[in-house]
Amino acid sequence: MTTQTLPDGDSAGTILGHPKGLFVLFFAEMWERFSYYGMRALLIFYLTKHWLFSDGESGIIYGAYTALVYITPVIGGYLADRYLGQRKAVLFGAVLLTLGHFFMAFEGEPAFGNENNPVIYVFWLALALIIVGSGFLKANISVIVGQLYPRTDIRRDPAYTIFYMGINLGAAAGSLLCGYIGETYGWAYGFGLAGIGMLLGLIVFIWGKPLLLGRGEPSRPLAKSTEWTMYGAGIAMVGICWLAIQYQDLVGVVLGVFGGLLVLYVLFTAVLKLDSEARDRIFAAMFLILTSIVFWALFEQAGSSLNLFTDRHVDRGGVPASVFQSINAIYIILLAPVFAIVWQMLAQRGMEPSAPLKFGLGVVQVGLGFLVLVWGSDAVGPEIAVPVVFIFLIYLLHTTGELCLSPVGLSAMNRLAPSHMASLIMGVWFFASATGNFAAGKIAEATGGDGLTEEAGRQVVIDVYSTVGWYAVGIGVAVMVISPLIKKLMHLDTLKDDDGLAGEAEADLSATPATKA
Repeated sequence: MTTQTLPDGDSAGTILGHPKGLFVLFFAEMWERFSYYGMRALLIFYLTKHWLFSDGESGIIYGAYTALVYITPVIGGYLADRYLGQRKAVLFGAVLLTLGHFFMAFEGEPAFGNENNPVIYVFWLALALIIVGSGFLKANISVIVGQLYPRTDIRRDPAYTIFYMGINLGAAAGSLLCGYIGETYGWAYGFGLAGIGMLLGLIVFIWGKPLLLGRGEPSRPLAKSTEWTMYGAGIAMVGICWLAIQYQDLVGVVLGVFGGLLVLYVLFTAVLKLDSEARDRIFAAMFLILTSIVFWALFEQAGSSLNLFTDRHVDRGGVPASVFQSINAIYIILLAPVFAIVWQMLAQRGMEPSAPLKFGLGVVQVGLGFLVLVWGSDAVGPEIAVPVVFIFLIYLLHTTGELCLSPVGLSAMNRLAPSHMASLIMGVWFFASATGNFAAGKIAEATGGDGLTEEAGRQVVIDVYSTVGWYAVGIGVAVMVISPLIKKLMHLDTLKDDDGLAGEAEADLSATPATKA
């Protein structure tokens, strides 16, 4: 039996000890995140300043949009598992995303809602294309990362952290460039630049296909008629999302009904069709998924209520508020290598914190971030702008919390799920993010100070942040207390590689591109 350790050296198909395909995925996702976060930095201001929606309405629209972005990976992951394979699903998603970001460049004249501006229907279409494109791309590109490694390979967490750096390089550059250009020169220019970024991501992914070494292909031969039927289903999803984003309350209903059915399906499968250890791992994965909802509900204030708070109540020194969306990503670029090294060193010594413990730490830190901002606002008083250092501090705590939870969660979902459920479980992970994002929209709606004085509106935000901050700290501590029990359910001591993966790894990495194309 061949060793599970993959060979080192560029001639064997690795860079810095990792498969070259990881870096193809790194750069493709980097440009996709450039486009997504570039648009995200501007969206709440576009809604309030161009379309003239109220703060509360804008928060709900923003929350519904980001929730749908995380719902659709469940469907995209399922279709990839059953029919398309991950690579073709990612390619189709990238095409839809490119179109969506370019449609965002059509703005028309400023107006309230859709009054006197039919271009808003193009805006809804752009959002729908981005939603469905993300659904086909997000879960599946993460799965391909996992397919490059045996399940017991200790490089998996570092690999996902490296991949996460690519995400945040794109997020930082997109927020800085698209945010600055959009607020300074016009919305169309900022959104258009985001579209160019997505096009570059598509080009990188097509160019790098040979370096993926056959990973992400369909599990069985795919008929052309079936393939085009899947693409047709994707287009139909665009139409559904075009309607859903205009009726945001329906998104909450879909989340409740669809989420309940999805959880029941996963649990039904785990109880009736899996052995005891695989079933326990699914239960552990579901606990991590539920915990992540709390984290994302608070973390995703960044693009909505926290973005507006920065614009209105922070001493920014003349810097556009959207540019501050890049702080989180810049912190991750700086800190992700540190976390990757620390996790790997601790793992080699048998001292690495368990995934559940890391999750608890992450939730505690996101709560503390809000409490620090509340303290900073109270310290200077309601009539004085909050010093910008407190914005840097809240993003620092949110970033360290994110690094304890998000890349670890991606790795845990891929590790705990049986191979035939890999994309489905990854889709459920993103569905939890959808639920968290919709909850974030509700929290943002609660912070809306429409009709209030500036001081009163600021106090409303601070009161909400204080409440959610304390709740998060309490929940995070509770997760840390029960983390040993959840770790037992993961059965890490008996975790095995899928049949043939370890043996194929060395051969795949040494195969020529022509062989694996």
